[in-house]
Amino acid sequence: MPVDLKDRTALVTGSTSGIGKATAIALAARGAHVLVVGRNAERAGRVVAEIEGGGGRASSRLTTLGDLESAQDLARWATEAGDGHVDILVNNAGVALLGPSDAATETEFDETFGLNVKVPFFLVAALAPAMAERGWGSIVNVSTMVASFGQPGMAMYGASRAALELLTKAWAAEYGPRGVRVNAVAPGPTRTRMTEGIPDEMVNQLAGLAPAGRVAEPEELASAIVFLASEDASFIHGVTVPVDGGRAST
Repeated sequence: MPVDLKDRTALVTGSTSGIGKATAIALAARGAHVLVVGRNAERAGRVVAEIEGGGGRASSRLTTLGDLESAQDLARWATEAGDGHVDILVNNAGVALLGPSDAATETEFDETFGLNVKVPFFLVAALAPAMAERGWGSIVNVSTMVASFGQPGMAMYGASRAALELLTKAWAAEYGPRGVRVNAVAPGPTRTRMTEGIPDEMVNQLAGLAPAGRVAEPEELASAIVFLASEDASFIHGVTVPVDGGRAST
């Protein structure tokens, strides 16, 4: 495996499990110094240990994201931990609070848009200008396939991720001319802690509608994210890649 990301620092939010964990491990294998971020000390320690056990470099930070202050605090720590620079940002952390719209509370709405939209917005605002000054950077946002079609019970989640996909385009236009590529992936059903909270029947039904006909493994999403983060995708700006087993084609 190439180590083309050597000397790059990669901040991956929500990287103590699932897609974020798989992405952190894959970026480290390509040579990046990975900044592991999550809320659980034991899981964070295991990810760092796995990266270091494979000869990689990782640092970790426990934090609860959700507002401007938490995003800016994380950006400051990441810049310091990354020896003064963050070159890759993967906005992976998210929350999916499911159910009928008429049962949703304002607190749940604010939590959804706080973590899924506000935090990525202010992390990019804090980190992208420095990437642009250095002339290189890559940002990958993790969306969802239900950002592009209606799904009962997923109105808040889908809407928040749809906002992130529009931000992906806007940031590509804003920072792309100065060397910062911004893209997104839209996963289909994937085996993560998030999907553990969704009834198996719903997950399997959604997966069965796609040509692949199965639930994805986190590593399959990580491969797409690392591709977009690296120079392998040097001429790709402002797109959302559906990594959904082909659901976008149906």
